[in-house]
Amino acid sequence: MNKSELVSAVAGSSRLTKADAERAIDATFDAITKALKKKEDVRLIGFGTFTVAQRAASEGRNPRTGATIKIPAKCLPKFRAGKQLKDAVDA
Repeated sequence: MNKSELVSAVAGSSRLTKADAERAIDATFDAITKALKKKEDVRLIGFGTFTVAQRAASEGRNPRTGATIKIPAKCLPKFRAGKQLKDAVDA
């Protein structure tokens, strides 16, 4: 499912216009993104939890030259599915 299919599904199940559904979805994604930028967790009971994980700096190798390179530390978004979502997918 891509974004336009998601917008159509939300519009169909909520009696919103597609434009209103798209604005609602965009606002939801923006709110989640802003919270994660602040290093805050976003917990959606029954659906899952979005968190920010810190990946430590490490060393890697360039596969072409074999030279050692430094990979910088970075923050990454993570998602952990909730029980209801896991159960729905497993059914």
